[in-house]
Amino acid sequence: MPRIAETNLVRRLAPLLSLFILSAIIAWRSPYFLTVENLLAIGLQMSVVAIMALGQVFVIIAGGIDLSAGSVLGLSGVVACIVLRAGYPFVVAMLAALLTGFACGWLNGFFITRGKLPPFIATLGTMGIARGAALIITGGVPIFGLPVSFAALGGGRLLELIPHPVVITIAVGIVTHFMLAHTRLGRHAFAVGGNAEAARLAGVPVNRVKQILYTFCGTTCGLAGLILASRLNSGQPTAGAGYELDVIAACVIGGASLSGGEGTVAGALIGALIMGVLRNGCNLLDISAFWQQVAIGAIIIIAVFIDQTRREKNF
Repeated sequence: MPRIAETNLVRRLAPLLSLFILSAIIAWRSPYFLTVENLLAIGLQMSVVAIMALGQVFVIIAGGIDLSAGSVLGLSGVVACIVLRAGYPFVVAMLAALLTGFACGWLNGFFITRGKLPPFIATLGTMGIARGAALIITGGVPIFGLPVSFAALGGGRLLELIPHPVVITIAVGIVTHFMLAHTRLGRHAFAVGGNAEAARLAGVPVNRVKQILYTFCGTTCGLAGLILASRLNSGQPTAGAGYELDVIAACVIGGASLSGGEGTVAGALIGALIMGVLRNGCNLLDISAFWQQVAIGAIIIIAVFIDQTRREKNF
């Protein structure tokens, strides 16, 4: 028993250790890495992916996956910008973005629980629908001419130091940690991901849990879309393209198992940080963005391989 507990502790600390090692290597190679402005820039850059990962990790823990995250982000940002251009206040635009994400997440949950579609197929279809909808309502043209105040959400700083997106990420992280660790929904998510049939026999409303989790994931994508649109101060119909890879990678690198039943909010945040540090380090060291994609893909394969090997050995 002590050995198992020790092994679990090492496995949980592995993402944090990886982050420290990666940071140390980049700091050794670049004197600019550990500057305050660069560290804040990393936090700003990873905030959008981190917020989506905080929703995605719930879905992965429950044994699912959401491939529509990037497209839902783009659609939500576009909807918020259209509402702002129509003259409505920021609060209405924020609600519009969140409701757009909520609706897309609800549809994912509906297709999976009622339509009995595999999560991969259902969310792949939603990905195409959301991206197509964003292109249709904008005509494929970015939306500009937004109020200057809108940029404060993504570009402003708390106490003239910490970027607002970082503050929002921390706040969402606290809320989601409480949800996962201290609520019935969190316990049910682990139960469903561990063994859905056993959870059903134990009285867990499996379909309802999945519906809520996919809806919550979509809502976090809506929030991320609002923040990204504010940072860009425009509505880009192609925003978020490929982000689903980064989001899933952040969760997997952070210790979530694609087989379900395992994952933490802290792990998702650390995974997002590793992604941010990796991209920032590549830029500082003048490494091609093409190699960044190769590195991210390799990390996903290695993380999943380690997880599968551990499960086969019941480690």
